[in-house]
Amino acid sequence: MSYLVLARKYRPQSFDDLIGQEHVSKTLANAIVQNRVAHAFLFTGVRGVGKTTSARILAKCLNCLGADGKAAGPTATPCQVCASCTEIAAGIDMDVQEIDAASYNGVDEVRRLQEGLAFRPARDRFKIYIVDEVHMLSNAAWNAFLKTLEEPPPHVKFIFATTEVHKVPVTILSRCQRYDFKLVSAKRIGERLKEVLGKESIVAEEAAISVLSREAAGSMRDAMSLLDQVIAYGSSTITAEDVARVLGVADREIMNRLSGAVLAGDAATALEVLDEVTRQGFDLVHLCRDLLHHVRNLVVAKVCTENQARELLDLADEEVADVLALAKKTDADDLTRLFHGLSRGFDDIVRSGQVRAALEMTLVRLARRPALLPLDELLSRLAELEKRLAKGTPPPPRGGGSGGSGSASGGRVAREPVAHAGAGTTALFAAPSRPPPPSPRSIQAFASDAQTDGSLALAESPPAIVAPSPIANAESDMLATWRVILDKVRAENPAVASTLELAAPIIVTPSKIAVGFEPESFENARKIDTDATAVLTQVARAHFGAPTIVSLEVAARGSRGASVASIDAAKRKQAVFEARTAVEQHPMVRKAIAIFDAELREVRLPAEED
Repeated sequence: MSYLVLARKYRPQSFDDLIGQEHVSKTLANAIVQNRVAHAFLFTGVRGVGKTTSARILAKCLNCLGADGKAAGPTATPCQVCASCTEIAAGIDMDVQEIDAASYNGVDEVRRLQEGLAFRPARDRFKIYIVDEVHMLSNAAWNAFLKTLEEPPPHVKFIFATTEVHKVPVTILSRCQRYDFKLVSAKRIGERLKEVLGKESIVAEEAAISVLSREAAGSMRDAMSLLDQVIAYGSSTITAEDVARVLGVADREIMNRLSGAVLAGDAATALEVLDEVTRQGFDLVHLCRDLLHHVRNLVVAKVCTENQARELLDLADEEVADVLALAKKTDADDLTRLFHGLSRGFDDIVRSGQVRAALEMTLVRLARRPALLPLDELLSRLAELEKRLAKGTPPPPRGGGSGGSGSASGGRVAREPVAHAGAGTTALFAAPSRPPPPSPRSIQAFASDAQTDGSLALAESPPAIVAPSPIANAESDMLATWRVILDKVRAENPAVASTLELAAPIIVTPSKIAVGFEPESFENARKIDTDATAVLTQVARAHFGAPTIVSLEVAARGSRGASVASIDAAKRKQAVFEARTAVEQHPMVRKAIAIFDAELREVRLPAEED
């Protein structure tokens, strides 16, 4: 007698035996019990998940005659011993026809099928047509099916199965009850394989079953076929090593060693493990895909509780324990960074003509990744730096800056406060999105171009001009008196004060105050609207206690002196320039820029100087 493969020998014969498709089996069983069985069904899903098997089971349920041959109607639990059940299981029942749509796809074949629909079944209760790979039917064949499929004779049932439901016309879908078959979890596949191995009296390691379940990729039929192949290898006991050798895939131990070496930064060990699996003839692209999935499992185990991880990992208990143990030794951010790097490298590996070299370089790059610098530590260092600089104390020397995370995390932007020699001054720096930043000379030159907004920004090609000239710290008595009067005007009328601070003081004495505006300027026109003369006269006389005469004059363009606003803007401009120069030259700021692969973007003065 010829050998019967495991996938056929242990094919489910009832809805209770169907693995991983409880939503389908329960719905169909209830429909039979309630006598609400439709005339057309469409089963869709990937290969090997039970579509054709479910169609046969449904056919047996509808046509079962009972163990005594006296069943009155359909049943959700076929007897498995009557003539209908045994013949449907063997595929020889004349009233249950299984049709391959790939070879039976023309309109003529459909018309011949329709000619026999009017005849009642020879023995069974229903005449059932199971059409596999139904998406292969031609458009003409589908059109010929439409009327028949909508109103078939009461003794006819159609069951369609397909792996590509998007190719089935909508007009057909609307006439069928659709059931979507899901991928079977690795855990359920492993349980079924253990059951089959027990019936076959074969011993297998837990790790071997785990590898088989993983490689089945959700298909129970694929799992049975792989098990048949491994059993044929000839060993009395199936080990993980045997499975890996026969299927050409890496087992759990290889995944743990390889991922552990990369996480530990041991590039040499990672290359040794890769060389070992290469000598055994493993598919390196498949190995990289498995490693990517293994890192995903580590991330899940790290960020979830143990109970949640056991539900989400879809692994055997022994494998879950190993993943949890390895995840405890790592950091979640480091694992996500590792997954990101491996995922980007996978595309290059698949397209590469030198797969091994590409995978080796990817593993070496990931193993030599710079360590992540905790944000709390960075903030504490910067706070300490700010305190030392405020006191004028030089910071203590620290180790090299190779432990930064800026470049290793895909150009992540760093935006942290950095103190400079003036207490409270803040520098902002960010990873550049263009070629290297300008030289210090061009940065300093561009500082003089900043106006009175109190900020600096880098341009693509900043002009090389000299730094702003220093502003004298000591002000004249006249200017000091004018500032006091302006403050009192601001308290009385802010609008007038904003106009007067743009005027250049010419004379400021108890007897006379004269200020000058440029002709045709905005503030010269505004002085009349705001009644600046009356307000300034009132404030000046109250300040001096004398009959002060106020004169708002028009000076020739360029001939008037400096206004309070222009003097303050020049001072602020010089302060920002000096602050930026000090920040750029400070060693800790240089180290921060090197760590984050950044450039100095802006320097902010303390709030009290704004």
